[in-house]
Amino acid sequence: MGDAHDHDGHDARCEEALAALYTFLDGELTDFRRAEIGHHLDDCSPCLEVFDFEAELRMVIRQRCREQVPDTLRERVAERLAAASEAEPPTANT
Repeated sequence: MGDAHDHDGHDARCEEALAALYTFLDGELTDFRRAEIGHHLDDCSPCLEVFDFEAELRMVIRQRCREQVPDTLRERVAERLAAASEAEPPTANT
């Protein structure tokens, strides 16, 4: 682990990586940006844990909700997405 940053302080690289996590998982970043975040995840165990959790959650949802997404889940996801988009303005780096 070559990255010697203070994760308790949640430095700017962690903030950037976590802010771009969903676009990273969706494959919607440039190759350069994906490589940047990939390198950060290789060097930062706490951010990698968040990434692994989100990736696994997506896989479970994809497997379990193939035929029809329950309305309650659809509503909860929509509410979370709306709250997240209101809480954080989009960044120009993603």
